[in-house]
Amino acid sequence: MVKLVGKKIYLSVLEKEHCKKLWEDFEYDFESKTEPLNIGHSISKSESWFEEIQNDQGKKHVRLGIFIKEDDSVIGDIALQDIDWKNRSCSIGLGFSKKRYRCKGYGTEAVNIIMEYGFNNLGIERITANTLEQNIAAQKSLDKNGFVLEGRERKAVYFAGQKWDKLNYSILREEFNK
Repeated sequence: MVKLVGKKIYLSVLEKEHCKKLWEDFEYDFESKTEPLNIGHSISKSESWFEEIQNDQGKKHVRLGIFIKEDDSVIGDIALQDIDWKNRSCSIGLGFSKKRYRCKGYGTEAVNIIMEYGFNNLGIERITANTLEQNIAAQKSLDKNGFVLEGRERKAVYFAGQKWDKLNYSILREEFNK
């Protein structure tokens, strides 16, 4: 079983009960709209999410849970996703279940841990990340982890009743290993 350990958190495989817990605990942040609101998804949807993770794990994605070291509680998930093994590239994405876990440095630490794994264990050469212009926390985390803003897709995403710019970031293996 993979367990990637950091200072405050560790990353490890998501079991069915972890997916259910994340699903049950999810709180939408209406003040800082950064992701779609999924209304009407029942707890049983967490089981299909778990199955999807299992089917794609190691092929298209590497998705792990984010756990607090102090008490082993699962607080979110992070993934190297859409892995292109031929070109050794992928994108990164993460999410937290409760608002209280956001903007505490857990995301920055989780990104750093999974980048280390991706670059130095999987042989990934390039990791990309996209976020919307209003997601300041994601932008700060990407900046802290050495990602470079490559471009801005103006008014590219219709979300929460308005058009937003999509920001495109990347980091290369040699930049990470400096």
